Amino acid sequence: MTVLASSSLDAFSLAWQVQRNARLRRGSLAVLAFLAALAFAVHVSQFDPWRLIQGLPRVTEFLSGMVPKLRPGSLTSDLGEWYWGLGKWLRLLWTTVMMAVFATAAGTLIGGGLSFFAARNLGASSLTVFVVRRGLEVARTVPDLVWALLFLFAFGLGPLAGVLAILVHTAGAQGKLFAEVNENIDPGPIEGVRASGGTWADEIVVGVLPQVLPNFVSYTLWRFEINVRTATVIGFVGAGGIGMELYESISLNYFDDAGAILILVFVAVVLIDMTSEWARLRLAGFMGSHA
Repeated sequence: MTVLASSSLDAFSLAWQVQRNARLRRGSLAVLAFLAALAFAVHVSQFDPWRLIQGLPRVTEFLSGMVPKLRPGSLTSDLGEWYWGLGKWLRLLWTTVMMAVFATAAGTLIGGGLSFFAARNLGASSLTVFVVRRGLEVARTVPDLVWALLFLFAFGLGPLAGVLAILVHTAGAQGKLFAEVNENIDPGPIEGVRASGGTWADEIVVGVLPQVLPNFVSYTLWRFEINVRTATVIGFVGAGGIGMELYESISLNYFDDAGAILILVFVAVVLIDMTSEWARLRLAGFMGSHA
C-alpha cells in the first residue's frame, strides 16, 4: 500500500509539473508576443522620446498663447476683454450641451431597445442576435466625425448633423454595453414569469429591467459626459455648437479666444461630471435601500 501511494504521488507530481511547465511556456509566449506587438506599435507610431522632449517647449508656448496677460491692477478689465464674446459662447455651449442631451437620450433608447434582441439569453433567435450585434458594431465602429461628415453632406451645416452623428454612435455603444448587462442577469425571475404564463414583454419588464436598470442609468450618465466632449469636437467639421467657434478661433490664430472657450468647455464638463456622480450615488443609495 505504501508503494502504491508513493507511486500515485509521484505520478501526480509529474503530471502537475508537466501542466505547470506548459502554463509557463504559454505565459512566456504570450508575454513575448505582447512585447513584440508593443515594439511594433512604438515603431509604427514613430514614438521618439528625444523628439518628445524637444517638442514640449513648443506645446508650452502654444498653451501660454491661450491666456492673455492678466494684471492685478486691471484684472477685471483684462478678464472682460478676454471674455468679450461670453454671451455668444455661452449660447453656443448651451447648444452643444443640448445636442448631447438629445443624442444621448435618443441613442440610449434605440440602443437599449436593441440590446434585448442582442442578448443571447433573452429568447431571440441566433440570426436575430447576429444581425443586431453586427448592426450595433457598424454604428459604433464608424467614428463620430465620419458620421458627422456623412450627415453634413445629407443635411448641410448645423447641429442636426452633429446630433445624428452622436445619436448613431451612442446607439451602437449603448446597445453593446446594455446587451452585456442583460446577459449577466439572474435567470430566476425570467423563469418565474415564464412559468406563470407571461409573455416575452412581461419577461423583459418584470424579470429583466429591475435587475439592469441601475447599470443602464449609470452607463447613460457616463455616456452623456462623453457626448458633451464629442459634440464639441465634431463642431470642428461644421456640425454646430461651440466646436465651430473653437475651430474658427484656432484657424485664425485667435489663441486667446480659443483658451477662453476651452476653459468654458472644461468648466461645463466638470459640472456635468459632478452632477452625474451625484446622481449615480443617489441612485445607488436608493436602489440599496429598496433591495
